[in-house]
Amino acid sequence: MKPETTLFEHALRENAQQVENLLDGVLSPTHRSDEITRPDNLLAAMRHGVLNGGKRLRPFLVIESSKMLGGDAVAALRVGSALECLHCYSLVHDDLPAMDDDDLRRGQPTVHRKFDEATAILAGDSLLTMAFDIIADPDTPLPDASKTALVLALARAAGIGGMAGGQAFDLAAEKQAPDEQGIITLQAMKTGALLRFACEAGAIIAGADAETRLRLRTFGERVGLAFQLADDLLDLTADAATMGKATGKDAARGKGTLVALRGQPWAEQRLSELVAEASELLEPYGERAGVLVAAARFIAERKS
Repeated sequence: MKPETTLFEHALRENAQQVENLLDGVLSPTHRSDEITRPDNLLAAMRHGVLNGGKRLRPFLVIESSKMLGGDAVAALRVGSALECLHCYSLVHDDLPAMDDDDLRRGQPTVHRKFDEATAILAGDSLLTMAFDIIADPDTPLPDASKTALVLALARAAGIGGMAGGQAFDLAAEKQAPDEQGIITLQAMKTGALLRFACEAGAIIAGADAETRLRLRTFGERVGLAFQLADDLLDLTADAATMGKATGKDAARGKGTLVALRGQPWAEQRLSELVAEASELLEPYGERAGVLVAAARFIAERKS
């Protein structure tokens, strides 16, 4: 095992625990200033949708990108936790019967199964807004200009031109399979946009210049492509117990994927190329980039 791999695994676990601890505090029964109260059942649903394990990969990328560039650790943790809230909102809504209709998430009942559909919708809504709350909060030690840049970038990554738009394309793909470029666009929006933001956010937190921000954004795009390709491979080859969610659903619904279109050998070769491209982008940072390079490799080679 390479030293950077061991370092990556340690960093992934440590960052995940820090994110878990912060979100446990954010999602406490104590209401904040300008809040009136926090309904118990809604809060329980939000906590079920967030505090249920997971690798916390997106906040990890925020934290480690910022660390590589010398950004504030507290700010990175809070922005990463905000991103995790938004990501979890998307999972809660994706699992609903009107969307992907899943009963299992991270090995546990989905929010609408444990509670009900209306509560799941409201829990997702509340997690989405909580993300921007965390970034804008005075407890996040960043200049207002940096917070504005983060809010704008996250809104663009999550909205109609990003994740939500990608989900719309994904639903449409159940009725008419897209061509190869359509699949690439869909995946870049639905999955890739938040991963791209995670890496770019590190540069924003660190106050990096435009060239560095673009480099980290491009790294995030490569990571996003690798994540989705690996996910599509796992949907074909892994079982539900390993994944903690249903598998084989894309094929059952006739959804087009690059793996289905090009085949498993092509996908595995493309994953190797994406890792190489991602690693090359971080070469200027030398040893400081070791953990992020290992992360790109992990994303491409993950088994769950």
